[in-house]
Amino acid sequence: MTQQPLEPLPTDWSRALAVVAHPDDLEYGAAAAVAAWTDGGREVVYLLATRGEAGIDSLPPAECAPLREREQRASAAVVGVRTVEFLDHRDGVIEYGTALRRDIAAAIRRHRPELVVTLNHRDTWGGVAWNTPDHRAVGRATLDAVADAGNRWIFPELTEQGLEPWSGVRWSAVAGSDRPTHAVDATAGFERSVRSLLEHRTYIEALTEEAPEKYCRSFLEGMVRAEADRFGGRPAVTFEVFAH
Repeated sequence: MTQQPLEPLPTDWSRALAVVAHPDDLEYGAAAAVAAWTDGGREVVYLLATRGEAGIDSLPPAECAPLREREQRASAAVVGVRTVEFLDHRDGVIEYGTALRRDIAAAIRRHRPELVVTLNHRDTWGGVAWNTPDHRAVGRATLDAVADAGNRWIFPELTEQGLEPWSGVRWSAVAGSDRPTHAVDATAGFERSVRSLLEHRTYIEALTEEAPEKYCRSFLEGMVRAEADRFGGRPAVTFEVFAH
C-alpha cells in the first residue's frame, strides 16, 4: 500500500509548548524541528514532568536530578529554547490522572501556546518495542490537558490562581508516532539537533559504549531519513497532528 505524503506542519503560529516526561525526550528527534521554529522567530517552551532522576543506574536520584536538569537546559539553549520548566513528578512512576492533567493544563494556561508538542503516547513504538509508562502517561495527559485548559469548570482552582482558561491551542503534534501525518524539514536544524542531544552526555555515556558523537549522529540521521520519501526526499521530523 502506498503511504500518503506527509503535509508540512503549519507555521502560522507564534508560541509552542513542548511537554514530555524526561530530559532528552525532545532531543531524540524533535529538536531539529524546534531549531527551525526558533529560527523563524517563534517561541518554544519546554515542560518536563520529571528531572530524569531514575535514568542512570550508577547515580543515585539526588545526584542525578540536578545533573540531568543542567544538561537539559544546555540542550534546550542549543536550539533556541530559553524557558525550561519541571513539574517534579517522580521519574519512572508518573501516574496518569487528574493531578498530571491539572499541572499540564496550568502550564498551557500560563504560556498560552497555539501548538502543543508531546511524545508518543501509545503502548508501543511502531509495534516493535514497548513504550514506557512515563511516556504513555505524559503523552495522554498532554492531549487531554489541551481541552482541560480551555474549560473553566475543569480545575476551577486554576482560575482562582489567576490562570484564565485558554482555548487557543490549534494543534497538538505527537513526535515519535508510528502514524505521522505531518513533518518539518530537518535540513537547517539537523546539526544543532545533534549538538543538542550531545548535551545529554552523562546519560548517553551510561546508555551506550559507542562514542557519543557517533551515536547521536547515527541515531538522528536514521530518524530524519526514515520518512524522507514521504516528504519530497527531504530529511523529516515527523509528527502525528491533531487539530483542535
